[in-house]
Amino acid sequence: MIKVRQIKIDVKEYSFDNLYNKVIKKLGIKSSDVINFKINKRSIDARDKSFVYYVFEVLVELVSYEFIRFSNDIVWYDDVSYSFSNIGSSKINERIVVVGSGPCGLFCAYKLAQYGYKPLIIERGEQTNDRILSVEKFWNTGILNKESNVVFGEGGAGTFSDGKLNTLVKDKRNLMSEVFKIFVENGAPQEITYIKNPHIGTDLLRNIIVNMRNKIIEMGGEFRFSTKLTDINISHNEVVSITVNDNEVIPCSILVLAIGHSATDTIKMLYNKGINMSNKPFAVGLRVMHDQELINKNQYGDYSVYLEPASYKLTHVTPDNHGVYSFCMCPGGYVVNSSSFDGKLVINGMSNYKRDSGVANSAIVVSVSEKDYGNNLFDGLKFQQSLEEKAYRIGNGSIPVQRYIDFKNNIYNDNYKVNDSVIKGSYSYANLRELFPSYIVNNFISGMEYFNRKIPGFSNDDVLLLGVESRTSSSIRIKRNEEYESNISGIYPAGEGAGYAGGITTSAIDGILVFESIASKYKPL
Repeated sequence: MIKVRQIKIDVKEYSFDNLYNKVIKKLGIKSSDVINFKINKRSIDARDKSFVYYVFEVLVELVSYEFIRFSNDIVWYDDVSYSFSNIGSSKINERIVVVGSGPCGLFCAYKLAQYGYKPLIIERGEQTNDRILSVEKFWNTGILNKESNVVFGEGGAGTFSDGKLNTLVKDKRNLMSEVFKIFVENGAPQEITYIKNPHIGTDLLRNIIVNMRNKIIEMGGEFRFSTKLTDINISHNEVVSITVNDNEVIPCSILVLAIGHSATDTIKMLYNKGINMSNKPFAVGLRVMHDQELINKNQYGDYSVYLEPASYKLTHVTPDNHGVYSFCMCPGGYVVNSSSFDGKLVINGMSNYKRDSGVANSAIVVSVSEKDYGNNLFDGLKFQQSLEEKAYRIGNGSIPVQRYIDFKNNIYNDNYKVNDSVIKGSYSYANLRELFPSYIVNNFISGMEYFNRKIPGFSNDDVLLLGVESRTSSSIRIKRNEEYESNISGIYPAGEGAGYAGGITTSAIDGILVFESIASKYKPL
């Protein structure tokens, strides 16, 4: 098989047949010479807004390669797929327990089940269909299910997100390809395997997660929803059992902790059991809303009508050396109330697969570290929670909103209209400057004005701000060794909640790496 690179097609002229014919012409062959033809990569080059084009890389299998003229753009392709065969020999007597069914726990469990380990997955929240009802009830009435909401439940926080799959992780072993392959096998569109910055969307992701759950069950795994880890029982520095829902003991010698970044009650329980942890930096800020057309025009010019809704990624370093950046950008998306505790309010972004709401939103966040919030282990967590308490208070339990011009001028104003069709949950007018210490306010404004030079209109007076975005990542890291094991034997901290991932793909990859560590030591049941 050969790889053909740098196939450029004007986005206005793209069709699969056009791509196919361009490749045939470039190779100097006939269609009858082709056995197999597959898109391997697709990106968009929009540096020149007067000519925006797709750039393709394709894989071609031919009857014969005798007359192919190899070059920098035509090379041999060696298909190196993900593989794992280093199965251990130690015996385990009980099922491996995976705590959490977000991307990390789900992919760890999927691989464990695939290799015959028959894992037990416990999840404090509800399964998808019931969880959706609980979330919609909260958005419509304000009645919160503290155990099943936007962050807790089957699929984790990613279930109510844009479903982004892009990552900057170096992937020498094709772990990312394995994640995408499993997603496609369970209903994701094939395009996620080749487009740059792929996404699934919350609507498709929900079905994919259910399909993965059913596959795991078919392979011998078991799920228990509304089942919360409430204690870990340790003897001689080894885990021997866990307690769930405060009253049921489950024997367990191998425990995967894929708890997510919002399970602060579980984090504190783990700390009290002697599991080593440390602080880690994170970022906090506000969601900003723009008309999607503004972003599209900036990114693609007049070609925007031929392309999917555009995204952006923005970064800035302020004079006092704080990073300001866009986080979880949702083209054609919604801002959602993601609260999980009474008296605290936090938001996030969400998009469907088509990204067709007409409004773009992104968190613009300011990096914070121990020098900002303190050196004690839970100081970062306390800082996050204090912001969420303020957001709940100034919004009277609803998402607080404010125009950018009023935020800059530090005034309360309720004399403007809000597009509530793209806000999931109630909202109220507020002065968002009351949320933050002055250095965050100043750095946020510095970032917004700098980004306006990159995307004209980004800091327009009527741009809407919503608060608070406080859970960009975990403020705690649960320490683990090179074998992914904590200081307590048999406990494997994993994913975003343990401080080792940030997003769906990196969490899924970390889940697979934890599977490999366990499987290389223990043989299947």
